[in-house]
Amino acid sequence: MRALVALVAAVAVLAAAACHEAPQTPVAAKAGVADSADQVFFGMQFFMTTSGIQRANLTADTAYVLRDQTEFDLRRANVIFTTETGAAQGTMTGNRGLYNTRTQVLTGRGNVVVKLVDGRTLTSPHVVYNQLTHLISSDTSYTISDNRGSQTGIGFTSDQAFKKFNCLRNCGGELSVLIPER
Repeated sequence: MRALVALVAAVAVLAAAACHEAPQTPVAAKAGVADSADQVFFGMQFFMTTSGIQRANLTADTAYVLRDQTEFDLRRANVIFTTETGAAQGTMTGNRGLYNTRTQVLTGRGNVVVKLVDGRTLTSPHVVYNQLTHLISSDTSYTISDNRGSQTGIGFTSDQAFKKFNCLRNCGGELSVLIPER
């Protein structure tokens, strides 16, 4: 009789264990950029030219080549801007970058810092450089500063040398920059 009770108890324990659901293995929401890249470069360097004239030197720790080699998804991107004669104008660094060879637009994201040779520094979470028009812009918050003070705002447009800088809205601070007329 004891053997029968022990057998029934063992079957009950096994049945209870079988009803318990095992935890499922987590599944990634979508494939990462490394999974869909055509190529991956480590220590990438790219000369950005306009009409055969070098206007910038783009480097990155890692570059994922996408869309038939027309788009580069960059990590720790750094750009050195130059004049047509090759003189340095400034630098732009960011945690991430996206460069499209068809549109010739470079987008910097994540702690973007633009330093000019005259000492001015611009910081923003998002900056866009259009290689064809040599314009730099953003639609988000920014701070531009030098030894005279600083100015903040939301959105700006500027030429590559920051000689024609326009704050778009919520402009404030003690550094004088151009504000567009309405």
